[in-house]
Amino acid sequence: MSIRILIADDHSITREGLKVMLNKMENFEVVAEAENGRIAISLARKLQPDVVVMDINMPDLNGVDATRQIVAELPQTRIIALSMYSDRSYVKGMLKAGVSGYLLKNCAFEELAEAIQTVMRYQTYLSPKISEIVRDEFVKMMGSNEPNTVELLTDKEREVLQLIAEGKKTKDIAELLHISVKTVEARRSKIMEKLNINNVAGLTKYAIREGLTSIE
Repeated sequence: MSIRILIADDHSITREGLKVMLNKMENFEVVAEAENGRIAISLARKLQPDVVVMDINMPDLNGVDATRQIVAELPQTRIIALSMYSDRSYVKGMLKAGVSGYLLKNCAFEELAEAIQTVMRYQTYLSPKISEIVRDEFVKMMGSNEPNTVELLTDKEREVLQLIAEGKKTKDIAELLHISVKTVEARRSKIMEKLNINNVAGLTKYAIREGLTSIE
């Protein structure tokens, strides 16, 4: 039986390249592609793939929050982060969200194939550089009890924060999330209160620093 794979990446050339190479592999089948986290969640619900190859920085909904929702709803689906970023904030975010693997985009295709086979055995696959970061972070955490501020936010608040950082207007956010303008404003106020940030510019900088948005 083929391993059914969903590719989530905002770059079409990356999706197409991965699709061609993965479909050439015996027992691999790419069943769908998604250009952002929101579409990835919808397709995962519909198709229930075995593995999702997930980019992190994507518009509308990032890979961290998309991973968190897919893992919660479809625990049998394994997710592999495939990103150009090795920053600690990205690695921590994806691991806490529940990924089964984390690779960098400069890896060889053979490594991705190996990672897919590994996670299908209910094991974790981390590229060597990511393993080093995880070890260093574990040592650091052992000596600190300081909470990560982004963990203070709910899933819905993180969604609003990303969209604010991407420059979307309150009305547009309300339409995209199917909520009222007042609800968006209430969530924005709550976010500012929790993070102790009192302007949109500050929220944008925070979202970029924490890896919640693809804006450079």
